[in-house]
Amino acid sequence: MSRFEPAGVDGVIIYLGDSISEEVSLKVGFYYKRLKGLNEPSIISIIPSYTSIYIRYDILRYDYKRFCSFIKSKFLEFDKSQNDIGKRKRVVIPVYYDKSVGVDLERVAKINSIPIKEVIKLHSQKEYLVYAIGFLPGFAYLGTVEKKIATKRLEHPRDMIPKGSVAIADTQSAVYPKDSPGGWNILGRTFVEMFSKDFKSLVEMGDIVKFEPIEKDEFLRGGGVL
Repeated sequence: MSRFEPAGVDGVIIYLGDSISEEVSLKVGFYYKRLKGLNEPSIISIIPSYTSIYIRYDILRYDYKRFCSFIKSKFLEFDKSQNDIGKRKRVVIPVYYDKSVGVDLERVAKINSIPIKEVIKLHSQKEYLVYAIGFLPGFAYLGTVEKKIATKRLEHPRDMIPKGSVAIADTQSAVYPKDSPGGWNILGRTFVEMFSKDFKSLVEMGDIVKFEPIEKDEFLRGGGVL
């Protein structure tokens, strides 16, 4: 059951759940993609989160009540294709796991009292759901990391994390789509572009991501930089 609440003079937040879960995330992704597909001129922007969707709309075309009624009518149309809600794209991302690029690999192993090889195995054997896109364009929040390697963010974020760094923070994983500051624990690096020059993210909410360990030679052949 969705809940609509006003957000400023030209916005509405649609809550699709009260807690973070795979079920709620899939609903958010389902409605988000269909709202985007409307190409509705009255919709200025759509921003999904873990449990909700924010929509900014043109107040010259709709007032709040009329806009909510419009969106609710669209939701009823979308619900007829609810059987599509579980369909997901699966994306495999090659990762070079090594201390030369995974500067926190050894640290994560020590904190969790397991060998580095076990950290790599546990991180790469899981399939991760894309819960949200944010922080940076193409930065996907992936969940959930195995509890045996779950590690808190750094107390003092680094000034620069290299593009392509594969990281974990608490029970989430992510890939840095560009050089940027960050406080996540870096386990390795990929040569895959998470955000293209034509402003498209490699993954979307509801997609599944699998990390695949590769050797140094393959990483360099793919365009990886040490």
